[in-house]
Amino acid sequence: MTTDGQPLDLGILLALGYQEFVRALRDSLAAKGFDDLGRSDGYVLRALSGNPMTTSELAGRLEISKQGAGQIVEDMETRGYLQRLPDPDDGRSRLVRLSPRGRQALAAARRFHQAYERRLVRAHGGEAVAALRAVLVGMAGERNALDPRLRVLHW
Repeated sequence: MTTDGQPLDLGILLALGYQEFVRALRDSLAAKGFDDLGRSDGYVLRALSGNPMTTSELAGRLEISKQGAGQIVEDMETRGYLQRLPDPDDGRSRLVRLSPRGRQALAAARRFHQAYERRLVRAHGGEAVAALRAVLVGMAGERNALDPRLRVLHW
């Protein structure tokens, strides 16, 4: 790929690859009945894939405001991806967890990730994909991006 006879900048290629990945992911999820998932919903599904947490804990995990987390939780609960329940340790608090639909959406996204990587291996070879993965892990690790609070981009 070139522009004006010059190879595209690496950053542009990374962005284009990411855009293609997200497009394919959204198409795959829509085909499975999850066409109402927004761009930030993936962060929330990943963050809640373990134990339930309060909205404040979710806000901290995603590095967003408590108000923003509350709005996201309310919206995703309305769409059936999250559930709120009383906190057994603190009667004043409520916990947020994935609903069955939320777990199904997260599982579908994870299956897509695995299938996408297999397609890359078929198209480009295992060594090339392993090298790509190593470079991306190195890039992400440069700024501690592999921190557990990482906002896994869109899934």
